Parts: sequence; C-alpha cells; structure tokens
Amino acid sequence: MKPTVDHNNFRFSEDIQVRWTDLDPLAHVNNSIYIQYFEIARGRYMLQASPSWDWHKDMFLLANINCNYLQELKIGMPKTKCWVRTKEMGRKSFVLEYMITTDDKTVHTVGTSIQVMFDTKTKTTIEIPEWLRTELMRYEIDGSIALK
Repeated sequence: MKPTVDHNNFRFSEDIQVRWTDLDPLAHVNNSIYIQYFEIARGRYMLQASPSWDWHKDMFLLANINCNYLQELKIGMPKTKCWVRTKEMGRKSFVLEYMITTDDKTVHTVGTSIQVMFDTKTKTTIEIPEWLRTELMRYEIDGSIALK
C-alpha cells in the first residue's frame, strides 16, 4: 500500500522517540504504540495550531481513529516524526490526519482521527466554536481543509 498523503500538506511535526518498551518481539514498534504517537503529536499540534485552546474548558472526544501500517518502524531510525494536520471540518467534528516518517521521506504509517466537540457540563456534542474554526483555518495551508 502506498501512502495517500503528501508531505507538502503538513505544517506541523513532532519528533518521536522510539523507546525500547515500544517494541514487540520482532524488534519493531508494536501496532498499538502508533496510536500513542498520534496522541502525543495531536496534543502538541492543538497547542500550536490553536493558541486559545484551554484543555480545562474546551473538550473533544475521539469518535474514530485508524492507522494504516505501511512499513515497519524500528528503534534508532533517524528523524522519526509524527506529522499532523486538520484535513476536514464539519459543524461539530473535525478530522485530523497523521503520518509517521523517518528521515522526512520514508512513510511508515498514515492515519486519521475524528474529534467531536463536547460540552462536559451538559454531556452533549456542540458545534465547533468559531474561534477554534478560525485558528485551525489560519494555521493550516490555505485551501487544504475540506469543509463538510
């Protein structure tokens, strides 16, 4: 399977340190660990892409997450990074796209997650706040977010 994402669509990347405990008996990163890499990068992405974000007030839930494994990832591979971008935005949810690379060129994994905005007091989904929509649109490359 060839990657379906383009490096040029991403502005944000987070360096990933592959730890010995991330490995399975075949000495490559265990499949479940990739989701943790996505989670680490997602948190840092949100802080950079949306400077107004307040994790104590503004909440989203993960409605879906997927990961396509393209090539094994091992400890000690150079420049391991997880790239993140906002791919789509709807009324109440947005899709983040991920790509894990080494040497900024070898794609090991691609994936997406769907975040649904959530009000913790009423325990209901809510529309994406306008400030968040604006910040994500400003941060990303012009025209790269599909609006649904």
